[in-house]
Amino acid sequence: MAVLRQQGYDGASLSELSRATGLGKSSLYHHFPDGKDDMVGAVLAHLEQTLEADLFAPLRGDGPPAARLRAMNRTLDAFYDHGQDACLLANLGIGESSRPFHPRIRQIFARWIEALAAPLRAAGLSPSVARTRAEDAIARIQGAVVLARSLQDSTVFARTLRALPTELLRR
Repeated sequence: MAVLRQQGYDGASLSELSRATGLGKSSLYHHFPDGKDDMVGAVLAHLEQTLEADLFAPLRGDGPPAARLRAMNRTLDAFYDHGQDACLLANLGIGESSRPFHPRIRQIFARWIEALAAPLRAAGLSPSVARTRAEDAIARIQGAVVLARSLQDSTVFARTLRALPTELLRR
């Protein structure tokens, strides 16, 4: 995942993937007969499971909406290493070579939007306002990741996460 996260589909060479996994190229092809496409599929499956367990389910769960949003922030802060790790979904969502994965990436973002809208609806916001705020929040998070990485300054990411619960729940 780390190689694909940093390099994207086109930039991730088989040599880099081999080094990252500790497997020779022939072993990679043994486990992933369709090569990089199979590897990306496995990485996306792992990411989906992780996001479901660590991000989406807690957002949809019980508890005060503000607490669910703070839990999301803790998860995202760790997942993006305080804004210093690239977004795998964004890097795989760019470029023609990764086009076969775009529907799956779109689906993951849609699940995130829906999960993030859940505590907002629980706080009494209308479904349409909750969805719009969830979309805007994810756009801000993704932008903060790009900016924090580009500036090599995690404070923009931390500031974005810190402000989100209050801004999302305001009436």
